[in-house]
Order: sequence, then structure tokens, then C-alpha cells
Amino acid sequence: MENTFTGTGANFDGKETRFKVWAPHAEKVFVAGDFNGWNEEANPLKRGDDDYWEVQVPKAAPGAEYKYVIKNGDQVLWRNDPVARAMTNSAGNSIIVDDSDFDWGDDDNFQLRGWNELVIYEMHLGTYHRGDDKQTVGSFDDAIARLDHIVDLGVNVIELMPVAEFAGDQSWGYNPAFPFAIESDYGGVNGLKGFVKACHERGIAVFIDVVYNHFGPSDLDLWQFDGWEENGKGGIYFYNDWRASTPWGDTRPDYGRNEVRQYIRDNALMWLDVYHVDGLRMDMTFYMRSVDDGADIPDGWSLAQWINDEISQHHPGAITIAEDLRSNEWITKTTGEGGAGFGSQWDEQFVHPIRSVLTEQDDCNRSMDVVAGAIGFSYNGDPAQRVIYTESHDEVANGKSRVPTEVDEYDQEGYWARKRSILGACLTMTSPGIPMIFQGQEFLETGHFQDCHEMDWASEPHEEGVRNIYRDLIRLRTNREGKTQGLQSGCLEFIACDDENKVICLARGEGDNQVIVAMNFSKDERHGYRIGFTQSGKWKVIFQADAKVYGGDFGDTATIEVVTEPESFHGLPQSATVNLGSYDCIILIRA
Repeated sequence: MENTFTGTGANFDGKETRFKVWAPHAEKVFVAGDFNGWNEEANPLKRGDDDYWEVQVPKAAPGAEYKYVIKNGDQVLWRNDPVARAMTNSAGNSIIVDDSDFDWGDDDNFQLRGWNELVIYEMHLGTYHRGDDKQTVGSFDDAIARLDHIVDLGVNVIELMPVAEFAGDQSWGYNPAFPFAIESDYGGVNGLKGFVKACHERGIAVFIDVVYNHFGPSDLDLWQFDGWEENGKGGIYFYNDWRASTPWGDTRPDYGRNEVRQYIRDNALMWLDVYHVDGLRMDMTFYMRSVDDGADIPDGWSLAQWINDEISQHHPGAITIAEDLRSNEWITKTTGEGGAGFGSQWDEQFVHPIRSVLTEQDDCNRSMDVVAGAIGFSYNGDPAQRVIYTESHDEVANGKSRVPTEVDEYDQEGYWARKRSILGACLTMTSPGIPMIFQGQEFLETGHFQDCHEMDWASEPHEEGVRNIYRDLIRLRTNREGKTQGLQSGCLEFIACDDENKVICLARGEGDNQVIVAMNFSKDERHGYRIGFTQSGKWKVIFQADAKVYGGDFGDTATIEVVTEPESFHGLPQSATVNLGSYDCIILIRA
């Protein structure tokens, strides 16, 4: 796979290591490490015309620890490598890495599925699975041991919350201290490579969350890296004026400085070049393109465009996803049109209205127009340009909780909590867009997400019915049996938006591939509910959320098969009656 790096950092060629670092305000730069007894002046670097410093060190080999020693006036600064690929820990030393010591086998043959076929599972590696020794955080190897769970669900993408080296050993990961290093507590460089390879062997793609709207703020050797700063701010890697301000401190990178732009671009390409990941999800891009008050940062926009163009050129099958959450269609317009060039974006037009409808306590206040608006929304007319979900790491913390808890905090595993959270899953898997679930949804996890608690694997047998609903919905969404291609189609037609009875009915796809979905947003069952059909004949109910196989206290109200009648209804020439249970969803295909 083509390597698109520009050569900074510690590069081992099989015999010796070349060190290269950007330090424009340094007067002298040295590299010290295991290979020279940590002598701070044994290996001086030579300044180039571009303010990058370089030196070849024959005794520096993979596994050796090192730091740069930067002298600027009276300052003697021991700094870790800004592009260190491995760290002893976030407050420790940089480590030389050799990428040739990992066998990828035939991994280059793996290809990401079509975007309309994707189902994403958002995973926090430190809490997904912690192994048998109950260590503080989970590792890549621990997660590999539980990949069969993902395979059984039918998910075909794992999106990892950030795995770049962060401060401490427990974190969500959105505090990158060393953006090029892999979190040491997770298993480091070969741990991530092994995880990606294991996923690919099982037909699962891997996306990585990356954080470019800020760095740190703690354990941050980038801060005033070569001793220079203005206004008491961050120095060469950061804005040193009003543009530095972010919700996470004055730590916004200077997107207008060529060396910093190259640094971030190289980081984005690293994940695809070196670790074979299949896509990137870029954290809160709103804070790359603007400050807190909304003032624009044009350099952040153009940097996103450049990164997306570079990925399109070097990895045309990969996808980039923005978390912008401002319903901005220009995020997913092409760069040729002036857009940011992302392939897709997290969609606030789905998650926020749908969560409000699901968690509303009074059926009378549940608006079917709101539901229809969330289902039918798209960016630039392309459903794949949005990622839809009811839970993400942000939606289940920061003062918010899992959907079952929001539905009924006093009986979080009870009938109503299960029913309405399952209805949310049905909406996610049958609406146009790229569906995503957050780890633990399939177990009906409750409360709020914390990075110190392992996923509740003990609840898996207890919530087998809920897990089976997710498995069956994902099977239908991915067209595993070749009968539900309509759910992957961009075609959407609303058959009914019945606010009186709280029923939504929609058709996905066309012709023989058409799929009919009917959902009841009321606690009251709807027996003999008539809906219109575009095509005559027999229709088979292939899924019902109210089936007893998913819950012993469910109603099992569905009719297995319906036959249309030439009675016009909902403006369509054919119609038939169906049964809908409490907070139910049924899916029909032509028999």
C-alpha cells in the first residue's frame, strides 16, 4: 500500500534511523535516547533551509526510546517527537517503530462495501471487553476475542472511538496527546494492526475517530514545542490569537500554517496507509471551521477539503465522515462544488427529533410529522450522505442517558423502555441513511456511558430477545437473504403519516424489490389497520418487533401474510389490513 508520508519523525531503514523534526525557533536540536546513553549533545541535528532538522543515527534501532533536546536561548527543552508512532505512555518517551515487522497477509484485498450497505457499530475499545484478568482497560486483543459477537449481529463496520495516545489510561480518547502514536494501554502499533486484520478476516471494516479541532490539552509536548509563543499561547503548532479558543482550551491547531496543515494531513493518511483502516470519522468539524461564537476559520475548511481530496486520490474506496451537527449540506458536497468533500456526516436531523419522540411520555404529543421529517431528510438528495442513530457516545453521556433510561428511569429494563428503544432501532435500520448503533444498545444497556465501566456482557443472556431483534434487523438492512434490497435503496415513499392513530407507513425501493414498513408509535394495538399498497398480490410479514420470540411479554399480533384488495386507500390503488402491536414495527415483502 502506498505510503504518503513526508518523512518527519524517526524513520528506520533496516540499518539506521533518520530523525527529522520541525523546530523553526530552535538554535540547536539534539536527539537523546537509549542508543547514546541519553546524552543530550551526542547526536546533533542539522537545520535545513525549511527549518526542519535532520540526523542519521546508526545505533538507533526499533524499540529504542528517545526524545529531542531543543535549545532556544536559555531554554533547554526535552520534547517527545510530534510524530512519535509509539509512546511508553503519554508522559513518557517516544519509541522507534518498524512497520515491516507485521505480516498483513492478503489484507490488501479487503474492500469496503458500498456505502448503502454499511451498518456501523461504534466501539470504545477500553470498555468493550476487558478480558479475564479484569484489567483497568480493554485492549485490541481483548476486543478481538469478542469479535464473534459483532459477526453474529451482522454488523459490517466497527467505528473505533479515538485510539491515539491520550493522557492517562482511561479516556473517551478525544484528548489526543500524541496524534500519531497508538494508545499504549490498548496494545500499541501492532495491537491496532492485529485488530484491523482480524476484523477484515471476518468481513468487518474499521473506521477510526480522529480529532483535529484541538489537541490535548494535557500531556501535550506540542505546546510551545520549540520555546516560541505569542500571547502566552501554544506556539508553532497552534493559533496564538483569538482563533486558539476551543471548548477544550486554547488548543486549536494553526490550520493556516503549511507545516501544521502537512502534519494533520499526514496523520489522516497514516491511518489508511499504515493501519489499513477503511474510513475516518472526523470529530466536531464545526470547531475546525469556526470558533465558539461562529466566526469562520476559512483555513480549517480548506484543510478539510485538502485531506478529503488526498484520501480520495490515494484511497478511493475509503469514506470520510464528519461530525458537524449543524445540518450543513456543504459538508458533504464535493470539493469541486466548493464543499468540504466528506462522504457522509452524522445527522442531527435524525437523532434529535427521533429521541424526542421516543422519550416523550404522552402518546398524544408524539408527532408523526416530526418522525416523517427525520426519516425523509437527506443531504444533497443522497441518503448515504448521512449517518443515522439514536445512541452515540455523545447522546448517552454529557447529561444524557441511554434511550431505555430516558424512556423510563424507574423501570429501565421494563416493557415500555424495551418497546420504545426497540422502535428506535427499527427506525434506524429501515430509514434512508447509514445506520449506526452504539456498543451495548443490543443488550439494552441503561444509564449513561462511562469510560471506567466495561460493557455489561452479563446482560447478554438476559436480553437475548433484544439482541436477536438487532441481529434480525441488521440482517434485513444488509439484505443478507437477498429479499430486502429495498432497504438499501434511495427510494422512499410515505404511504401513511397518521397522527391520529400514531402510525407511519413507508415504502422503500421499487418493483419486486419494494419493502413496506409500518410502525405504531402508540401503546394501543392497531388491529385491522388498513394501509395502501402500490402493488397487488400477497405480501409476507418477515419481521414484527412485537413477536414473542423477542420478548415473552410481547403481544405477537402480526398477520403472517396479507392479500391486497382493489380498494383505494392512502391514495394508492390497492390496500390491505395489518395488525400492529404496541410500539410495534412490521416489515413486509412480496410473497
